[in-house]
Amino acid sequence: MAVSLLTGQVSDLCLGKPALKSLSISSTIGDALLALKRLGENFISIWSCDQHHHNLSAVDRGFKECQCVGKVCMVNIICFLCKEENLSNPATALQTPLSVLIPTSPCLVRHLEPKASLLDAIDLIQEGAQNLVIPLESSSKTLSRKKLVQGTLSNISTLHNNNRQYCWLTQEDIIRYLLNSIGLFCPTAANPINSLDIIDTRNKMALHYDNPASSALPFISRSLEIQASVAIVDSDGKLVREISPFTLNYCDEDVAAAIATLSAGDLLAYVDCGGPPEDLVQLVKKRLQERNLEQALELVEEYSSGASISTSYSSSSSDDEFGMGRSARWMGYSARAVRRSEAIVCYPWSSLVAVMIQALTRRTLSWRCRKVGNLRLAKKGTLEDRLRSLI
Repeated sequence: MAVSLLTGQVSDLCLGKPALKSLSISSTIGDALLALKRLGENFISIWSCDQHHHNLSAVDRGFKECQCVGKVCMVNIICFLCKEENLSNPATALQTPLSVLIPTSPCLVRHLEPKASLLDAIDLIQEGAQNLVIPLESSSKTLSRKKLVQGTLSNISTLHNNNRQYCWLTQEDIIRYLLNSIGLFCPTAANPINSLDIIDTRNKMALHYDNPASSALPFISRSLEIQASVAIVDSDGKLVREISPFTLNYCDEDVAAAIATLSAGDLLAYVDCGGPPEDLVQLVKKRLQERNLEQALELVEEYSSGASISTSYSSSSSDDEFGMGRSARWMGYSARAVRRSEAIVCYPWSSLVAVMIQALTRRTLSWRCRKVGNLRLAKKGTLEDRLRSLI
């Protein structure tokens, strides 16, 4: 029965999935920032063509047709703005072509036909794919309605390749699907995780609480790539909290200034839900002044006063139309997730199914295993590791 489950078509997992919102790879980083805020998306897909199906850069990047070449989220933009040359002039930096954020090799996003088997999808994930782009079956009436909506969204599109729409499947989608039939995978699902060889000890990224947050940037970029987190430890090497891409993805671009000026410990307090403490905001402003980063200072001041600067990057469509100013985005995300930086831990002897449920419930990307009596940093595992253990 488990075999029949794995040979089912991936289209079964696409039912009810929304069509992908997309931008052309020729768009700017500012376009992506605006799209993420207005649409309230965690990620936006990037394609080698525009909404009029012009293959803008497919030949240059080695693609024969219009296809999804990657994805962009707030973490990508924040890390980009953290560079000294970009922090000194954020407005100019946001006019940089979006292509600088997309890897040359599109291994994180892969295309798959709807009739492909679930096992094919799992194979691609085990090869490193995070998102699988699947064509959607849509009626002509639905497509017509989508075209009308797209008319208000400027360069944001859901239609590609002869008016086809696409969705994407994530590792989490497949884990949820398999969890519904977890009994078919016994006894593996009941085994402790330390017996399954799925805990990653090679990519253990840790930073001392008092170290500059900017020193975590290579780790943050890497954690987004492998869907993990950066551990924050004290002087004894004990796990205190973590910097998670999931947490940073719910932040605004002013966090780049905080990363550039605060310690790792202070950054955790800055990004926690409820907004940054006023004393930390003032500390960020003071240090930006000391470094003569006037435009970054203006960015922080606009956000600390409750203003949104999203209109600075586009002249099309008002923020009121989408209800996506800073306050609306903050409230919308608060309803969807608890934005905290506490590390989620588990025991080495926890069962695989227990850890899978923990992963899906808390929406965390990695877990540090704790030993009895302390929270000393040990090892971590990812959704990909848990998926590999089932197959």
